[in-house]
Amino acid sequence: MNESGPILLFDGVCNLCNRLVIFIIRRDKEAKIKFAALQSETGKYFLKKCNLSGESIDSIVYIEGTGCFLKSSAVLHLLKSIGGAWSLLHGFIVIPKFIRDFFYDLIAKNRYRIFGKTDTCLVPSQDIEERFLS
Repeated sequence: MNESGPILLFDGVCNLCNRLVIFIIRRDKEAKIKFAALQSETGKYFLKKCNLSGESIDSIVYIEGTGCFLKSSAVLHLLKSIGGAWSLLHGFIVIPKFIRDFFYDLIAKNRYRIFGKTDTCLVPSQDIEERFLS
């Protein structure tokens, strides 16, 4: 399994999460960030490596080096990785985690109701297929 580079684990049936993946693909010009759905065997493998249980995860997980980041920390580290002006948002890391995660949890709790849900995970097109770990 290719474990090089940063990896984003996302909820494959969540429309908001799928939009986030598309957002990252369009802005990560170096194509360094790889993706896996939390529900996939690959996602479960990486959750286990991070000592996380798939049943208790209601968040994206961003893995970079030996670090596993959840919730708002995952988003901020992810934005830093794509670079450009987006990396400036990493400055919000100075806000205490419990405050950042309060707002993250508020969105996560309502994401299916607000953004909807799909019956299947995102199926990548051939030109970006290599960025999805299987």
